[in-house]
Amino acid sequence: MENHCIIRHLAETFSGVLTIDLLRYLVGAGGVFLIVNLALAARLYTRKIRPDTPPLSQIRREILVSLRTVLVFTLTGTLIALGAEAGIIPIYTEIGSYGWTYLVFSTVVLIVAHDAWFYWSHRMLHYPPLFRRFHRLHHRSYNPTPFTSYSFDLGEAVTNAIYLPLILLVVPAHPVAILIFVTHMMLRNAIGHSGYELFPANRHGKPLFGWMTTVTHHDLHHAHSGYNLGLYFSWWDRVMGTEHPDYHTEFRKVAHATP
Repeated sequence: MENHCIIRHLAETFSGVLTIDLLRYLVGAGGVFLIVNLALAARLYTRKIRPDTPPLSQIRREILVSLRTVLVFTLTGTLIALGAEAGIIPIYTEIGSYGWTYLVFSTVVLIVAHDAWFYWSHRMLHYPPLFRRFHRLHHRSYNPTPFTSYSFDLGEAVTNAIYLPLILLVVPAHPVAILIFVTHMMLRNAIGHSGYELFPANRHGKPLFGWMTTVTHHDLHHAHSGYNLGLYFSWWDRVMGTEHPDYHTEFRKVAHATP
């Protein structure tokens, strides 16, 4: 009877996390696609980075592959939930336990640390022997779409998934901080693959928020894979010399255009 209860609890936890992760991908990637690539495409046509449109066959492949990524994320999410129940992963439920200042601080830490994790793991995956096995599938989407955001080889999906349980072992977090983190991750990822420059330019035609990666920034990575390896912020690429030399020129072409 006890084993039956444990199995049922595991199944309920897994199904709950799966529902959340699947909805996050479908609403995040699908929502950005519907709004940016369909509903606003005519108004944003001067901000379109590539002249051609990705074929439907590519989008179908991306969605199917992304379902596997969702399963990988669900497995790690289930481990996080079970780890929290066991007291191994310090997720707290009362904001007053740490205070509002810590809630903001921990959210920022989750995002900034993830950017560092992504840059260095992404750079590792571009090492030729690893690229062929773990990262080539993502770059089959030479002209990306929002659905590219989860289109990973299995090894890359695991590399991305293990970040959250690892960081939560050392950074106690409230569910609100985790929710903000995963929502930000999904939306920035989907927007970065949308193919339309949505970030504003300053009066000189450079990114208004120069410390953030723009859509052009990541789109150049899909066109020239050795450059622009960052996810949210541009500072690692600048410090390590991996920012594309024509980034600001390419950004200016689309960000300064007026529909």
